Amino acid sequence: MSTTPTPPDSAVNAPAGPSARSLTVMLWLVATGFFMQTLDSTIVSTALPAMATSLGELPLRMPVGIVGCIATFIFMPDSRNERTGKFDMKGYLLLIVGMVAISFALDGRTEFGIQHATVLVLLILSLACFVAYGLHAVRAPAPIFPLDLFKIHTFSVGLPGNLFARIGSGSMPYLIPLLLQVSLGYSAFEAGLMMLPVAAAGMASKRLVTKLIVKYSYRSVLIVNTVLVGLTMASFALTSTSQPLWLRLVQLALFGAVNSMQFTAMNTLTLKDLGTGGASSGNSLFSLVQMLSMSLGMTVAGALLVTFTGLLQ
Repeated sequence: MSTTPTPPDSAVNAPAGPSARSLTVMLWLVATGFFMQTLDSTIVSTALPAMATSLGELPLRMPVGIVGCIATFIFMPDSRNERTGKFDMKGYLLLIVGMVAISFALDGRTEFGIQHATVLVLLILSLACFVAYGLHAVRAPAPIFPLDLFKIHTFSVGLPGNLFARIGSGSMPYLIPLLLQVSLGYSAFEAGLMMLPVAAAGMASKRLVTKLIVKYSYRSVLIVNTVLVGLTMASFALTSTSQPLWLRLVQLALFGAVNSMQFTAMNTLTLKDLGTGGASSGNSLFSLVQMLSMSLGMTVAGALLVTFTGLLQ
């Protein structure tokens, strides 16, 4: 990993020489998006299940989406790549089939009751599609995700790092409400509200991580913060019904802060060296890996939960 103390704002896809104000605004847009994503996954899906069932999720999400679109048009610079080629439909279809196949393979056993043989076939199909895309990307003049992206050291290291790091931390929004409801007896509404400190602390820590990286470098911040993320995740094993409410709120807030700092540092390290030409493809591939890691995190969490439940019983 690079040890150069580059501010994470440099990862934002902006034209050359953006003003400090623009970078600050974009950083807070990202922080606000993280906050609203947490609200969406806790309040809508956990705390207000009756509202989500009666109204549907679309009316609840539409105001947030409209505000996000307006803020994007106002604050985000209109960066364009003049050398954009023809859309790579063949590569797109290969990746889509591969992602759908691996998603069904990971979640199909528990969600849809897919048999083991079918899961194995889906895994082989996804692997074949990804290999076929790699061969296609070598020959295509303008692939949707050029393999030259992996020649960028920070991107080639940060992409798998994000994938594996998010497997653990990405499962926590599923496991924490489950802990609160099943083990501690919280209602769905109460469990959702208890996740608010996670979102608020995550949003507040965005400013802090910028200053820490500038002062101590990416390497130092990521090493120390990775240990802190692991410790805060492990600390939930000590949760009990006798734990004071204020201490539980502090525990959740600390997890939200260090988890948000981890994502911010890893994301910006991965994307900071992408030029204007590779920014679009790099960001898209990074988003694809993030979605895959979320699915892996949920699958691993569910498998471990079933395994340990069976052992304890």
